[in-house]
Amino acid sequence: MTEREKMLAGMLYDSMAEKSLVDDRQNAKKLCREFNDADPLDMEKRSALMKKILGKTKERFWIEQPFLCDYGYNIEVGENFYANYNLVVLDCAKVTIGDNVFIAPNVGIYTAGHPIVAEQRNTGLEYAYPITIGSNVWIGAGTHICPGVTIGDNVVIGAGSVVTKDIPSNTVAYGVPCKAVRDITDDDLMPEGEIN
Repeated sequence: MTEREKMLAGMLYDSMAEKSLVDDRQNAKKLCREFNDADPLDMEKRSALMKKILGKTKERFWIEQPFLCDYGYNIEVGENFYANYNLVVLDCAKVTIGDNVFIAPNVGIYTAGHPIVAEQRNTGLEYAYPITIGSNVWIGAGTHICPGVTIGDNVVIGAGSVVTKDIPSNTVAYGVPCKAVRDITDDDLMPEGEIN
């Protein structure tokens, strides 16, 4: 079994032992640098570069600079996706993001992890578990999403959260560790024009 196959299967693998993995990460770094250095007003170039980086997009999406990822091709974003400044995605495993997802600044989505036992960790082995984010999700600033997590549809994640476990649909969740605190209800609707 190749290191890439182990990586995608959620097994321990050595990310430095297979040239194609190293080359793919270097290519992603090169493309991310080109994207991050692009003129902020050159929206056509920025969009084209992001389509080269990401594995799959729909028509309407926007990612602010800077953006960093490991591979890029393991990231799939849905329609009407927006990510604010400084999104970091360690996409050693698949990251699937639904439609109408908004991500605030300084968010990290991390599929990668390392063994707890030092002797094993010190060998350079790592693992990666996929992350799924449903549709109609808002992720607050400074949130960190850990390996293997699924966030359901219609969820709000509060700023500064560390998401270590699955979050059910139709909830407001926050904290360290992040937990569903309450359901989203019709009482959450704000009257149009009202400023709170």
